[in-house]
Amino acid sequence: MRPLFVLIKCEMGRAYETAREAVDRIEEVSEIYSISGQYDLLGKFYLAPDQDPGLFVTETVQRLPGVKDTFTLITFNAFSGTGAAR
Repeated sequence: MRPLFVLIKCEMGRAYETAREAVDRIEEVSEIYSISGQYDLLGKFYLAPDQDPGLFVTETVQRLPGVKDTFTLITFNAFSGTGAAR
């Protein structure tokens, strides 16, 4: 499984509703955080190695009610307290 982070901009007043929909509907979700700044939510998802991140974002995340815009961050390595990549 590989992590994918998606910043989500929501329609005014719909961030919490969108977050609830994401955790209820999307099996790949790990966490959804409410955040400040240009985006309202930060989603962490785990995709299977053969899963297309572009299709996942456009067909799953962007179709959630209340989503206006997304910005996707694809990760390369994860570092833990030991400093080693996993």
